[in-house]
Amino acid sequence: MSKDDEILRILEDNARVSDKDIATMLDIPVEEVSRIIKSMEEQKIIRKYKTVINWEKFGREKVYAMIDVNIHPERDRGYDSIAERLMRFSEVRNLFLVSGMYDLFVLVEGNNMKEVAGFVAQKLAPLPQVTSTTTHFLLKKYKEDGDILFDREEAERQPISL
Repeated sequence: MSKDDEILRILEDNARVSDKDIATMLDIPVEEVSRIIKSMEEQKIIRKYKTVINWEKFGREKVYAMIDVNIHPERDRGYDSIAERLMRFSEVRNLFLVSGMYDLFVLVEGNNMKEVAGFVAQKLAPLPQVTSTTTHFLLKKYKEDGDILFDREEAERQPISL
């Protein structure tokens, strides 16, 4: 594994690790780590630094829906044309071209179910390229971006007396 690979894996796990700490972990000069990171930022290999937040634990619940979408691709533009349009909606958190029964997988965020349903009914489904949608509301997040989002509470055992 190259130094670049190792640096990316460290930052992917924890974006707050300092260049100095990465240098210590990899036994290379801190200047080299800084140069590699700066180069990868300029090349857009590193797109942004992100924090995974458990909003439910913070007390601010959001509603998420995973939407499978079938589309009729545009001639000479394929799937990219509709994807470019969907990316512009603020409700769309993630958008993927997928294989299988559906063409696109869209993760949508809203403040409540009515808001998400309104997005599907008023913005997504009416698009001329969209031939069908299937919406799945997310009920509970257990793990996100590789991070477990709940603390496992130990079951309290009743004492046994004889």
